[in-house]
Amino acid sequence: MTAPDRDALGTLLRHVLDVLDGDVAAVHHRLGLTDYRPRYSPVVRALVADGPLPIRDLATRVGVTHSAASQTVAQMRRAGLVDLSPGADARHRIVTLTDRARALLPAVEAEWAATTAAMRHLDTELPVPLADELYAVLDALRRRPLRDRIADTGLLDTPPDTGNR
Repeated sequence: MTAPDRDALGTLLRHVLDVLDGDVAAVHHRLGLTDYRPRYSPVVRALVADGPLPIRDLATRVGVTHSAASQTVAQMRRAGLVDLSPGADARHRIVTLTDRARALLPAVEAEWAATTAAMRHLDTELPVPLADELYAVLDALRRRPLRDRIADTGLLDTPPDTGNR
């Protein structure tokens, strides 16, 4: 697979994430974690650290939208890794690790430690550590959103030329 065009930044970011996730998934497979996905680890780690959490709090803790957390939790539930129980009211569902997930923790923790070490090594090959660069991008976009930067180009001030004259 070739890398996307340099100007297709969204596609390039997704491609990098796909490559990273694909390699981590291959490690999971090698460890026998065949129905375990890389996106589960932040959820598992949050639940190990904080105990059962409502999906809303889990989303905040992991740094994803409520919708993304709900989708991940649903996938994890189908894989037998989490249980859901009613919360204080009907709008809240509490996520809890299953015994199956707890049995996988040694392999999950070993993979996390190895992946973290491998990423630190990868960072030595980059001009700037990847996480530092991504946080810098997020900070810049918080200061000034991309939509404002697009508007500032002035390239969208006139309707697109449809060729009908």
